[in-house]
Amino acid sequence: MKKAIYFLFFLISIFGHSQIENYNVTNLNMNDEKPHFGLIVNQDKTVLFVSFLLNKKGKIAKVKGIPTLTLYKGQKEESGEIINVIPLKIDEKIGKITSATFSTDSKKLYITTNYGNRKDKPKGVSATNFHIEVGEFVEGVGWTNFKVLPFCKTRFSYAHPSISPDGKTIYFTANIKGGKDTTKGSSDIFKVEILADGTFGEPKNLGYKVNSYSKEMFPFMSQDSTLYFASNRPNGFGGYDIYKSKMNKDKTFEKASKLPKPINSNKDDFCFIIDENNTGYLTSKRTGGKGDDDIYYFKKE
Repeated sequence: MKKAIYFLFFLISIFGHSQIENYNVTNLNMNDEKPHFGLIVNQDKTVLFVSFLLNKKGKIAKVKGIPTLTLYKGQKEESGEIINVIPLKIDEKIGKITSATFSTDSKKLYITTNYGNRKDKPKGVSATNFHIEVGEFVEGVGWTNFKVLPFCKTRFSYAHPSISPDGKTIYFTANIKGGKDTTKGSSDIFKVEILADGTFGEPKNLGYKVNSYSKEMFPFMSQDSTLYFASNRPNGFGGYDIYKSKMNKDKTFEKASKLPKPINSNKDDFCFIIDENNTGYLTSKRTGGKGDDDIYYFKKE
């Protein structure tokens, strides 16, 4: 009997060891004392990320004493480093931009911003409420013709858009209240279908296996139908941690689980993306960084 028990534990230990995920995480050279987050990469290796807007003197631009966030673009090298970083050309005065993503064909740009600087801001709407806008690229002009997505209701906030690999679904964070799809915590992850004619369906909460009574944000759907996101729910490593939840063939989700260290740390970790080669990026405020939020490149061994 003792030999049988020993053999059973031996098998369990081997199986458990084979399931361990190892990651090599590297701080990017482009990081400095300013925050860098919300990175996304399209097919031609163009990278978008968020950081402070700089004025003509290279100083941080401020509105009423508050630094302004905007989009930058660069190019991904084979090493994972981001080079040739410049401000993204946007042909409209858009205030604070806190996240962005490309459509799968890179012809559309989805952004998170607030109502603060919109000329067509509805009356009575809080300037601090966030929503998602989509714009198009016009050669010689830049990104332009931004419009608020039709499902964004002014009394709620919507943020962190992410497009599924097949281009048929947009995942995002919201604090929608009311009905069966009401937000359980401070913010939940929702999805909306992008229909064949370019219109949108209605927001659907991803449910209790993904969302919690805490705050979820920055969703990302990978090629293998795994949803990654950040949450500050209890029993994490500290601050926001990165979680994953596998989507089944019937579109339901498995119970979310947190990723191991060194992907997660005892500080805030979020904005996780991964490609088909098991390489990707995340943002972290972990000890040893160069400034505020730094972007890290990782390889999954």
